Amino acid sequence: MFVDRVKFNVKAGKGGDGMVGFRREKYVPNGGPSGGDGGRGGDVVFTVDPGMSTLMDFKYKKLFKAQNGGNGGNKRMTGASADDLIIRVPEGTTIFDTANDKVIADLTKPGDKAVIARGGRGGRGNTHFATAKNSAPEIAENGEPGEELQVNLQLRLLADVGLVAFPSAGKSTLLSTITSSKPKVAEYHFTTLVPNLGIVRNDDGNDFVIADLPGLIEGASQGVGLGFEFLRHIQRTRVILHLVDMSGNEGRDPYDDYVKINKELGDFDESLLKRPQIIVATKMDLPGSEENLEKFKKELKEHDDKIAIKVDAISSVTHQGLDQLIRDTGDLLSKTPQIPFVEEGQLQEDNDGDVLYTAKKEEKPFEIHRDEDGVWMLTGKKIERLFQMTNTDHNQSMMRFARQLRGMGVDDALRAAGAKDGDLVGILDFTFTYMD
Repeated sequence: MFVDRVKFNVKAGKGGDGMVGFRREKYVPNGGPSGGDGGRGGDVVFTVDPGMSTLMDFKYKKLFKAQNGGNGGNKRMTGASADDLIIRVPEGTTIFDTANDKVIADLTKPGDKAVIARGGRGGRGNTHFATAKNSAPEIAENGEPGEELQVNLQLRLLADVGLVAFPSAGKSTLLSTITSSKPKVAEYHFTTLVPNLGIVRNDDGNDFVIADLPGLIEGASQGVGLGFEFLRHIQRTRVILHLVDMSGNEGRDPYDDYVKINKELGDFDESLLKRPQIIVATKMDLPGSEENLEKFKKELKEHDDKIAIKVDAISSVTHQGLDQLIRDTGDLLSKTPQIPFVEEGQLQEDNDGDVLYTAKKEEKPFEIHRDEDGVWMLTGKKIERLFQMTNTDHNQSMMRFARQLRGMGVDDALRAAGAKDGDLVGILDFTFTYMD
């Protein structure tokens, strides 16, 4: 089964908890704190696997979760860091954050990889909190939660040339004739149900990859027919071969077909109309095709159409004009630069060369609202993360958390919102009493 769109959740590993521990050896007086740090949680990393051609592996799994880091131990032992979760995807996979529809990564070459969710750092053990005034601290951090998000994967075929046309215009026949691809060919609409790829061998040495997409019909860009499901695959192509049936056997007007298909391309993505096009007049071996081609060229000239580069007349059955079409396509490709799907600067790399997701927006440290029970609720990723990293089993840790809230301005914000002594304040599933 060809699957080119999937949606699932990814969750990086939580960091290991730091430990509250003390030296207990018989002959070590005043041993002091010795709690170790937690290990780092595993990242979720996407990488290109050249052997894959579909997203079928992800169709029925809805959560990919990396391992958590190990907890810290006594004698300052650091917990083990978790291995990264490696998710392999085909070449041409674009990853979106479903929360804001931003592009996270565009993986097009073997070896490309992107860190989609960062694992949490390990919590610090109590050895880090010893001071002259508190030489035996009962303070340790829990591990930082790993990042979690829902992603939408879309596969866009890596083809240099894309074939577009109405159904039964001869795309699959052309592909099977000029490549070694063996698509299904039949005399009915929508023979092509999934995209087909083929490699065209050019005498000049500039071979290219060509993609045959399911036929478009009027309204395809709004979801009508099969073509809508696969229009995204043409977004990477540098040159478009626009096939027009010149036989007129189905009672359609060739120029009208040409205009309608261009409209669907423009409605889906305006930039597609800026790609160089070669009009391929097909089925020239059938009666009436020559007359229809002359009429088509006349209408093209009358409307001063600027989209197409030239018109090549062919017959896939008799092989008429195929060599010329291949040469023209190869020449046009040599003059047409690669078209990046992701704008330059949208993604950044870290020191290891891994792509990082930089499209996340900055959020307020916290927000305050009152629920139906009168509890003042503190929400926000920063304050919730701070609470999750607080070890609530130790009073000193809770006192440190209270100082951190005060430093963030939570006390002043609650007072300004109208909180009074004795009011309840909640963070996640934890509730405490507000004291002014």
